[in-house]
Amino acid sequence: MLIDSHCHLDAPEFDADRDRVVAAAIAAGVGQLVVPSVGAAMFDATRQMRERYGCAVAYGLHPIYVAEHRDEHLQALSDRLTREPAVAVGEIGLDFYVPGLDAARQVALFEAQLRIAREADLPVIVHIRRSQDQVLKYLRKWRVRGGIAHAFNGSAQQAEAFLKLGFKLGFGGAMTYSGSQRIRRLAAELPLDGIVLETDAPDIAPAWLAGPPPGRNAPDQLPSIAAVLAELRGLDVDTVQHVCMTNTEAVLGPLGRLQAGQPG
Repeated sequence: MLIDSHCHLDAPEFDADRDRVVAAAIAAGVGQLVVPSVGAAMFDATRQMRERYGCAVAYGLHPIYVAEHRDEHLQALSDRLTREPAVAVGEIGLDFYVPGLDAARQVALFEAQLRIAREADLPVIVHIRRSQDQVLKYLRKWRVRGGIAHAFNGSAQQAEAFLKLGFKLGFGGAMTYSGSQRIRRLAAELPLDGIVLETDAPDIAPAWLAGPPPGRNAPDQLPSIAAVLAELRGLDVDTVQHVCMTNTEAVLGPLGRLQAGQPG
């Protein structure tokens, strides 16, 4: 079974055809989607992905939307995790790539959410863009129950550090570009038992959807992304799919199966 370990199915980009997107994913052989929330305003929409499609969901406050997060949203997150099933706290982390984001506020929210994850005994799904070392610093401080480093694009040394902390590394669309030589080298050389597959749909479209204009990424692209990983490693795609599925469930627990949307 293929598992998309990071898919924003609850995003507005899918509002017009979400049932069709899920049906296409199932037809392509994708058995489960992990849907991480990005803010308190999206928590209900994220929950609906579990209720309607059987998705595995996570709740968190994304660093890119730091200006929208309020202190009371941390309590809302804690309350949500107490009363509803979730496989992780996420998407959380730090983003030092987008200009103008309040770095100190990001750190404060990140640490608070790591504390919540510890209290809930849940793994975390972390956003690490231009912030790998800083994220590692706080993960070492709080020692949560592992998780996934989403869209990994760091160094081999940083990869090793995440793996030692019980994390898996997410690889997706960026790996499909021939010019992404460092990411492709890491995908080829890192221990396969440390890798999970992801789309980050509707974002990080694979090379064949690059455009112009760029196409919308979707979870039905995951088998082709898996095939790229298999080619880079010189392995058959069935082996890669099985190991990556096992890796995802090793860190997030059993995830169940995706289902087509039901009327009503």
